[in-house]
Amino acid sequence: MSKTKPAPLPPDTLIGGYRIVRLLAAGGFGLVYLALDAQGREVAIKEYLPAALATRAPGELLPQVAPEKQALYRLGLRSFFEEGRALAQIAHPAVVGVLNFFRENDTVYMVMDYLQGASLQDFIVTARGRQRKKILREATIRSLFDEVLRGLRIVHQHKMLHLDIKPANIFITDDNRAVLIDFGAAREVLNTEGTFVRPMYTPGFAAPEMYRRTGGAGLGPWTDIYAIGACIYSCMQGYPPHDAPQRQEKDRLVTALARLRGLYSNELIDVVEWCMALDPLSRPQSVFALQRELAREAAAEPEPTPSGWWERLRARLGLAQAQAPDAASHQSQRSSFLEPP
Repeated sequence: MSKTKPAPLPPDTLIGGYRIVRLLAAGGFGLVYLALDAQGREVAIKEYLPAALATRAPGELLPQVAPEKQALYRLGLRSFFEEGRALAQIAHPAVVGVLNFFRENDTVYMVMDYLQGASLQDFIVTARGRQRKKILREATIRSLFDEVLRGLRIVHQHKMLHLDIKPANIFITDDNRAVLIDFGAAREVLNTEGTFVRPMYTPGFAAPEMYRRTGGAGLGPWTDIYAIGACIYSCMQGYPPHDAPQRQEKDRLVTALARLRGLYSNELIDVVEWCMALDPLSRPQSVFALQRELAREAAAEPEPTPSGWWERLRARLGLAQAQAPDAASHQSQRSSFLEPP
């Protein structure tokens, strides 16, 4: 792994007709910038730049990749480009919009809608700090994941998997849309093909099959559905579940869910247990199957879904008109969130 993280592009850099404004976030797989298009509209640009494979000095445009890492770097680059191409074909309010994607500076850039709001993780962390028995109301959870599943179903219909669904990658916009962001298919290619790239899955949300380095074999819609179950669990518990290897040694999920009975309906708790089955064949095999079960339960659910539920939740949690968190605040909340009790 590179000892020095690649430096971001400086403000005012021009790439592909877009002007970089500032860095929004940095991760192990790439960098995300706020930028302006030719008409002055704000967009988000994601740059493929895996820190384990490439370096870049401050002020430089081109990444530096060691000869022995070139093949894997190119493999990830192609996968990232194809991911952008596939996402650009999806037009759904619950899936981040890809406006453009292009090659430049020996890498690939994905131009996306710039979203303003806060991640589901931000809501959970803030709600958890209020120290109430319920983290999020059941009606809120059901409404949220109804939206998310509608988007995920379209993704799967396009023969794609997200592979990194977690509260940090479910964004609640200021106009009250739940949007899936930061797809992880290209990361998974590097994870399964590489010999020196550390695993890029998120503990607690990654299904057991993602821990097997089998070149993607065994992954399917059920893999994303495991992560959906883990996200619902986090909305109820305030923390992520234990990771899959821990559960395979000693599974405490049923015990943890039992403590939530009485706070949330048995039906919703049973759905989480179903989604998070360690055996992929024991989970819902499609988003449609999960939607059908949640819809059946919702019909019998006495608690109504309020109109403007995200505005009310924002007001209660002090997140009104929150901006997307910067990289530093996002990282601090991420590390505290990813520690189950």
